Amino acid sequence: MTTTDVVDWDAITLDPRFIDLHRRKTAFLWGLMALSVAYYFLLPIGAAYFQDLFKIRVWGVLNVGLLFALSEFILTWVVALIYARKCSRDFDRLAALISADFASRSASRPGVNV
Repeated sequence: MTTTDVVDWDAITLDPRFIDLHRRKTAFLWGLMALSVAYYFLLPIGAAYFQDLFKIRVWGVLNVGLLFALSEFILTWVVALIYARKCSRDFDRLAALISADFASRSASRPGVNV
């Protein structure tokens, strides 16, 4: 895209497919964020109110609390993988369709390039 290219962002944001894409992606992201935040706060809650559980030794110096804390890193990677799969399977395809449609529309209009 060069500096002379023009994109009609208003038309794109008013497109029903884009509105649906934005709504679905926002709902999906809020769900992932809620899961992540809830899981994150289970660690301090568990450390404060379930100390006996968190002190249970699993192997050597590793206890339930430490393993739970380490599991938050695993959850981070799982959330990232879920997001990447969902985007590549659903959101990116719909965005590409919308983009291609608007590119073909602007290509048919003289003087406007996407």
